[in-house]
Amino acid sequence: MSEISGNAPRVGFVGFGEAGQAFACGMALADSGRAAAYDLKSRDPAAAPAMAAHYAAAGLPGSGDPAQALAGAELVFCLVTADQAGAAAAACANHIAPGTYWFDGNSCAPGSKRAAAEQIEAAGGRYVDMAIMAPVHPRLHRTPVLLAGPHAEPAAALLAALDMAPKIAGATVGEASAIKMIRSVMVKGLEALTAECFLAARRAGVDAAVLGSLMASDPGIDWPARGAYNLERMMVHGARRAAEMTEVAATLRELGLPDRMAAATVAWQADIAALGLEAGEADLAARSDRILAGLG
Repeated sequence: MSEISGNAPRVGFVGFGEAGQAFACGMALADSGRAAAYDLKSRDPAAAPAMAAHYAAAGLPGSGDPAQALAGAELVFCLVTADQAGAAAAACANHIAPGTYWFDGNSCAPGSKRAAAEQIEAAGGRYVDMAIMAPVHPRLHRTPVLLAGPHAEPAAALLAALDMAPKIAGATVGEASAIKMIRSVMVKGLEALTAECFLAARRAGVDAAVLGSLMASDPGIDWPARGAYNLERMMVHGARRAAEMTEVAATLRELGLPDRMAAATVAWQADIAALGLEAGEADLAARSDRILAGLG
């Protein structure tokens, strides 16, 4: 396969978590006969029923067999956790047809993206470094994405035809991921600081005073609302964020810089995720109390 055929290419999903489901739903791929999904969790007897429910809800055939999901795919979205991105490329490289576009939307360091690109390109695929730059809800497939690499321009045209919202970050693999990774130092780091600050304030019984001081210093920020949101991100998505921040730390080291803040953020994200808590109501005090009870 050298070129995409027609206006409705066959789409493959590698990893079918929140991002994959959001993209498939937004692109209206249900029962289209032109999309399929592969997720390693389908091989786990404990996780397989939930994955089957996700496939059914999206109206896509799905399985734990990459050959089945990627047969005939003209473009593939790889949307796994950051720590599985390289393994996913290795597992799927021999199952894609020559010319297939491989959109690596995983939150990985530039070096990790380049390693994955070598595997996909060696198999005859067209690797595209893709960075998802915002939560996939509520915008679904319209969530802004950055593309980089030698195939970025034709890849952007393909995504635009699917009603996605791509922008080109550069012609070198790693340029899109560098933007995503370095931005995450701030975004996920602020979440970790939120936890450290507000949990301590709550336990010390001075949370009202701390919030009042912050709001006086930075009145443009709704600190209670932002704090509650940041804790929710960690409670619900902390494991994925910890994996991403491990790649952020690797990015910093690739640049010859220390990774002190990124490494500390990994620990906070992982610790709160490990509690297995529901976020509950959007209330900073309630979420803080729930996390504190879990931490003991």
